[in-house]
Amino acid sequence: LTDPLSTMDASDGHENALSAKKSGKTSLLDSGEDFEVLDEEDIDDDLPPLEDAGGGDENVADNTGKKTAEEESEASAQMDEWLDVLGNDQLKKKVLEPGKGRASRPQKGQDVEINLKTLLMDGTLVEEQNNLSFTLGDGDVIQALDLTVQLMEMGEKALIHTDAKYAYGAWGSLEPEVPPNAQLSLEVELVKATDAPDVELMPPSDRIALAIRKRERGNVHYQRTDYVFAVNSYSIALQITESNSKVDISPEEEEELLDVKVKCLNNMAASQLKLDHYDAALKSCVSALAHQPDNIKALFRMGKVLALQGEYTEAIQTLRKALKLEPSNKTIHAELSKLVKKHSEQRGAEQAMYKKMLGNPSKSGTTKSRAKSSWGLSWKWLFGATAVAIGGVALSVVIAARN
Repeated sequence: LTDPLSTMDASDGHENALSAKKSGKTSLLDSGEDFEVLDEEDIDDDLPPLEDAGGGDENVADNTGKKTAEEESEASAQMDEWLDVLGNDQLKKKVLEPGKGRASRPQKGQDVEINLKTLLMDGTLVEEQNNLSFTLGDGDVIQALDLTVQLMEMGEKALIHTDAKYAYGAWGSLEPEVPPNAQLSLEVELVKATDAPDVELMPPSDRIALAIRKRERGNVHYQRTDYVFAVNSYSIALQITESNSKVDISPEEEEELLDVKVKCLNNMAASQLKLDHYDAALKSCVSALAHQPDNIKALFRMGKVLALQGEYTEAIQTLRKALKLEPSNKTIHAELSKLVKKHSEQRGAEQAMYKKMLGNPSKSGTTKSRAKSSWGLSWKWLFGATAVAIGGVALSVVIAARN
């Protein structure tokens, strides 16, 4: 069914990519790849203690960008060989130009900026992007980039060969145009890495825009059936909407943030349903309804979750409430009809099972009645025979007495 309830609460990822290209900006939502969920790591904001340089300002050396002989030797060795990133020969990295040393590698959770050139393995150019920005480890880009950029040094240029599994997978991509199951060659230069901004200090408009981008990224994963990664993106978007604000925020902006939050909860519930995580999906629906009790999508998905958990009575009540709010919705009609029929069949099966366990009451009653009637006849016959016998004995006694 092509009812709105079966769709996501956002526009297609392809539309986002096209609009971004028209505006001259690189979209982070233009790929729906399979990628690995990476755990967040706390970033230590404290600066390391300064070492005693043994002199004044003239003797304090700036070691940024300088490498030891050992690091230079290691970099030279890396340029001559491929690094098997995952040990399965499906994601490999080779240094083309060394960077500024291990200490300059970006950390997960930081915002990074790269120059990227994407090619098919036969050398066909897919796209070229300069100053592509994304949050490392959030799944904003294909998994191949998320895994390899964190191994790059600042200023390093690297060549990455990736299997389709860590790029655009079996689906391929329309924007950029990548065939299904295509292996890719990526030329990457790490330009910059900075700490992500403090969400609590962000202007409300920027915070809303960031939450929407993360949610739309989750929609891309959902459309590509990457439900685990979709849940990850929705979770990040929820954290942004739920963060306390240390700056002034208007009631309209608060309402807009709440709307984004409810959409994230609805889409997360849909993803959790696909993963058969019924308890988690039910929790997401309950949270959405706590903010918007008449949210039809939350009611519909809650009804489906309850039905899958065998709670047919509650599921029917929930779907009837949703149908009352939108009587013309064919999807709810179909789901409710199917559920009522299934519930009726289940009740019939349960009644038959109980009758089998307890026996047939009518048959048992008939047997007892017949037995009672039989015993009644037997006792009457016996009583009559006894009376006749006693009468015969008495008559004999009387006759004998007369004689």
